[in-house]
Amino acid sequence: MCLGVPGKLVELYKSGDLLMGKVDFGGISREACLEYIPEAKLGDYVVVHVGFAISLLSEEEAAATLAVLREVSDIEAELDVRPGELQT
Repeated sequence: MCLGVPGKLVELYKSGDLLMGKVDFGGISREACLEYIPEAKLGDYVVVHVGFAISLLSEEEAAATLAVLREVSDIEAELDVRPGELQT
């Protein structure tokens, strides 16, 4: 399964010839390559997958996606499922 996580773009910079940025995921910041979405601006919400920002989305879409991810996490905690475990 692949997972893209939404975050807020808080910093833009170049690393060599690559457009890069810092993305805030609710208090945790990570570096992401922005070459796939060079139109991204500070304050935009982006979907990041394995270190690459792959699309833009609205603040509302980001909030809705994060709410679903929190709900999944809450359900896993309730069921005592650890990351990587499969329930059969």
